[in-house]
Amino acid sequence: MAYSVLLKTIISSFLLPPGGLILLLTVAFLLRHRAPKWSSGLFLGAVLALYLLSTPLVSHILASQVELQATRQFNPQASAMVVLGGGKRFGAQDVAEGESINNVTLSRLRYAAKIHRITHLPILVSGGSPQGGISEAQLMQQSLLDDFNVTSQWVESASNDSADNATQSAKLLLPQHPNILLVSSADHLPRATRSFEKAGFTVYPVPTDYHHHEALSPVSFVPSAKHLATSSNALRELLGQIWYQLRKI
Repeated sequence: MAYSVLLKTIISSFLLPPGGLILLLTVAFLLRHRAPKWSSGLFLGAVLALYLLSTPLVSHILASQVELQATRQFNPQASAMVVLGGGKRFGAQDVAEGESINNVTLSRLRYAAKIHRITHLPILVSGGSPQGGISEAQLMQQSLLDDFNVTSQWVESASNDSADNATQSAKLLLPQHPNILLVSSADHLPRATRSFEKAGFTVYPVPTDYHHHEALSPVSFVPSAKHLATSSNALRELLGQIWYQLRKI
């Protein structure tokens, strides 16, 4: 695994739920004798945060804050389309290679194939292999061809994160293709768009893979692991946006 990716993974794991909440509970336990009031406050705060972040109500609110509004029309000035990888599966026993794209990446590719049939724009798939193995871009290229009968014109396999996606894609597309459609998950596109604009592109974001938003009901207050994951993902994107702003990426 790339050192930078490992470091960011460890740090973010203890800033976001559930790792951050586990850290708070650990601190509360260690303070139970020296500062019982602080210990009780941290314990109750962590438990309350765990409950709230696990409810559909709060997870939907957080997801709505980071998801980009849907695009219904595709800008005619764009001359290429970039599709960003969203991860892959190791130990994929259903394929001979043992590795495959995950559901997030598949959702992005499916929408990109749909757009391609409308716009006929050439496609660049972008995604490296920060954890080793086959690059996401190679797996994406194969999936587009096998599953959707769409050919990728460019394959960018050297990136480790969203900022790398942009800089490595610029090496392949600029200056011939400065105007691009950028396809990614709705919650990831605000951060990705910023990176690609910084790299010199004029970006027309095309969001997909929206979180499921249920109607308000008594179930909205029932906690579940699925909605904790949604909350954690939304907070991760918010944290990523802040981090990119601090680094001026």
